[in-house]
Amino acid sequence: MVVVGRIKKGAYFDSVTLMNVARELSYMEGVADAAVVMGTDENRAILSAADLLTSEFENSSDTDLLIGVRAETDEIAEAALIAVDELLENVRGTVDDGEAFTPRSLDGALDVVPDANLALISVAGRYAGDVAARALDRGLHVMLFSDNVPLETEVELKTRAHGLGLFVMGPDCGTAIINGVPLGFANAVNRGPIGIVAASGTGLQEVSTLVSNLGSGISQAVGTGGHDVVNAVGGVTFLDGLEALADDAETEVIVLVSKPPDGEVLDRIRKKLAKIEQPVVSVFLGTEPEGPNGCRTLAEAAFRAVTVAVGREPDGVRGLLLGGDDREAELVERIVAERSNGQRYVRALMSGGTFASEAEIVFADLGLNDVHSNVPSGRATKLDDPLRSVANTIVDLGSDEFTVGRPHPMIDYSLRVKRIAGEANDPDVAVILLDVVLGYGSNLDPASELDQVIRDAVSKVAVVCSITGTDRDPQNRRAVHEALEGAGAIIAGSNLSACRIAGLVARKLGVK
Repeated sequence: MVVVGRIKKGAYFDSVTLMNVARELSYMEGVADAAVVMGTDENRAILSAADLLTSEFENSSDTDLLIGVRAETDEIAEAALIAVDELLENVRGTVDDGEAFTPRSLDGALDVVPDANLALISVAGRYAGDVAARALDRGLHVMLFSDNVPLETEVELKTRAHGLGLFVMGPDCGTAIINGVPLGFANAVNRGPIGIVAASGTGLQEVSTLVSNLGSGISQAVGTGGHDVVNAVGGVTFLDGLEALADDAETEVIVLVSKPPDGEVLDRIRKKLAKIEQPVVSVFLGTEPEGPNGCRTLAEAAFRAVTVAVGREPDGVRGLLLGGDDREAELVERIVAERSNGQRYVRALMSGGTFASEAEIVFADLGLNDVHSNVPSGRATKLDDPLRSVANTIVDLGSDEFTVGRPHPMIDYSLRVKRIAGEANDPDVAVILLDVVLGYGSNLDPASELDQVIRDAVSKVAVVCSITGTDRDPQNRRAVHEALEGAGAIIAGSNLSACRIAGLVARKLGVK
C-alpha cells in the first residue's frame, strides 16, 4: 500500500461536500482509504491516527484542503487525487442547485420557527460552543451533535444550562427522542411508559427499538454524550435527565445506559436513585450490575424494563426478545459443521462503539481467548493496526481513525463492504459479525449496500448480523431482515444474540 497527500491552498468546502467526495474516492478500485478534510489541528490529528498524514501536510492551515489517499499502487493513488477536482465540482454543483431555504443563523431559524424550544447544532467543534451558548441565551434546550468540542466548553455549557433549567445533550450526542420526535440517529418507536437516559447513542437505539419491538414504548429518551459521565463534567445532563424522567407522569420505568461512569459521577447517580420512586433498570457496560434491576447487556435491560412495566416475569417476554434465537445452539452447531479445517476466528465489524463494547463483554463471558480491538475496554488487546485483524478481532468502524472526512459507517457502508470482502478471504476466519443500524439519518438502503458482499462472503464464511430498528423506520426492519437473510446472512434478534452466536462458534472452533 502507498499513502499520498495533496494540499489545495485556501480551498474551502463544507463538510457534507467533503464527506461525499471522500466516499466516492473510497469506492474507486484499488483505493483502501481516503480522506478529504480542512486542515484544522483536529483533522490533522485524526489523519495521523488513520495513517493518512503525509509530510506535505506539515505546513497546512485551517483554510487549506487536505486530500489523503491509501491505495494499492502509486498509479491508483495518483488517479484518485486527479479525480478529486471533478468530484468536488460535481458534488458542489448538486448542493448549490438545491432550492430549499435554509436559515444561515440562529436568529434566522427562530424567525422561521418562533415557537422552537430546542436547537440541534451540528457545526465544527471549534464553533459549536458559541452557537450553543447563543441558543441557551434564547431559552433553547440544546442537542449538540458536534464533536471535538473542548471539555472545558462542555462543562461551561452544561453548568450554565443547569442553572437555567435547560438541557445540553452532547457534545457528540447522536441520538434522542423528545416528546415522540426522533432526533439525530434515532428510530421510529412506540410511545409508552419507559424513559431512557443514555450516554451512548447506539445503546439508546438498541434499547429503545427492542422495547418498541416487544410491544411497549418510550416516553422520553435523553442522550447526554459520552463525556457527560466523566468526573470533569460531573454527569450534569445524565442527572438532570434522570430527575426529569422521575418527575414525568408518563414515565413508569427508567432505563439508564452508559459505559462505566467515573466514580464521583456514579456516586451522584446512586444518591439520586435513592430518591426516585419509579423502578430503575441500569446497564453500565463493562461493570457489575447496579441494584436489583442492574443488567450486563443492552438486550437484558430492554426486556427487563418491559417486564417491569407490564408486571410480568422476565421469562414471559424472553422469547419475544430472542426472536427465534432460542435456536442458538442449533445455529452454532450448523455453522461449526460447515467450516473447513483452520477456520476458527470471528471478525466483528461494528458501526457502533457500544456494540463493539458489548461484543467484547460477551466474548469475555464466553471465555473466548485471543481477542483484539481498536477500542479495547476490558480484556481485549489493542490492535497495532486497526486496518489489520488479528485472531478474534472487534473493530469499531465509527472511531476517529475511520471517520475522518467520511460519513459515519451507519451512513456510508463503503469501508465496511471492503472490510467484509477482505475478512471473508482470510482462510482463518469462520464467522463475520455485523450490526446494521436503521433509523432517521442512517443509510436508507443498507440491504442493497450489503447484498452482494454478503452473497460472496457466505460461500466462504458465516455472516451473523443484528438489525437495530423497527418496522416503522424509513428502511423497514422486516424488509431489511428478509433481504439480508435472502443474501445468506443469519439474522439474530439483538446485538447480544448475534455476539453470542459468533462467539460460541469461534470458541468451539478454537478448541479443536
